[in-house]
Amino acid sequence: MLTLTQPDDWHLHLRDGISMTSIIPATSRCFARALVMPNLKPPITTCAQALDYRKRICAATAPTSHFNPLMTLYLTDNTPIAEIAKAKDSTHIMGVKYYPAGATTHSEAGVTDLRRVWTILEAMQTYELPLSIHGEVTATSIDIFDREKIFIEQILDPLLDDFPKLRVVLEHITTLEAVEYVFSKNHHLAATITAHHLLMNRNELFNGGIRPHHYCLPVLKRESHRQALLMAATSGNPKFFLGTDSAPHAVGAKESACGCAGIYTAPAALELYAEAFEQVQALDKLEGFASFYGADFYRLPRNTETVTLEKRTWQMPPDFDFGKEKVVPLRAGANIYWQQVQT
Repeated sequence: MLTLTQPDDWHLHLRDGISMTSIIPATSRCFARALVMPNLKPPITTCAQALDYRKRICAATAPTSHFNPLMTLYLTDNTPIAEIAKAKDSTHIMGVKYYPAGATTHSEAGVTDLRRVWTILEAMQTYELPLSIHGEVTATSIDIFDREKIFIEQILDPLLDDFPKLRVVLEHITTLEAVEYVFSKNHHLAATITAHHLLMNRNELFNGGIRPHHYCLPVLKRESHRQALLMAATSGNPKFFLGTDSAPHAVGAKESACGCAGIYTAPAALELYAEAFEQVQALDKLEGFASFYGADFYRLPRNTETVTLEKRTWQMPPDFDFGKEKVVPLRAGANIYWQQVQT
């Protein structure tokens, strides 16, 4: 048995409408809070839109649940500075999400050039409002496996030089270079790590054929990078914390000629993290990573309830309802080696 302070998910995609209603229980069963991403269609660009979206999430959550969705704003070239002040005054809006235009799913409205949002970044630094970053360059001339590394060198490092007190989360890091960079900087920079990047390397994209349900952005990397992520996650360093980047897409959107990026891990997210930490005999480090460090970075109180996992093998269902469609989870039809239990 493994009992932890109830964790939070600091990077989550919930979609909207009836699809959202189908998947919220997978997260609320174990996470007390989640930082909800704003890349809907159309994107969540204002505080009013974010708070309306939060109302829809809460309305779709079971009445007995205490799940608390925390919101983000989608940064665009035209974000008004006034929205930053409003976000800082809101108890439900935790930060702003920076998508380089074209980097991932529904990122078309993202930032085309950081110089266009310089005054917004200045305001965020002043108000101490965190910036969550999808850290990849988008130039087609850059190898897809190098896009995180190049982003750090060409964009993030100059950004932090110009805004040394800006609180930044480098989301879903995937490389040794990202790990080393986060370790090297001050406490204003942190990073989230997903369960799928801790458990899989890029071979899993082609195991027995092309595996569309293992395709995500940033893509899975070499085994050496996976090992670096495991080291960071289990290091006990508070700059690294849990963010699932659970991103459901309907089966047809994944199994197509141009499949969507995203892996749906929520049905066993905490269990998958436990498996990864157990691989390196570091289960004693899971509570800090999952339950403490993210809350501390976002300056929120740590949770007081607990969740319990039991070492028990069970089989992940082949799919789940996703509104009127189906979504395939990570490990569909295969074994999961930990299970949350009711206490």
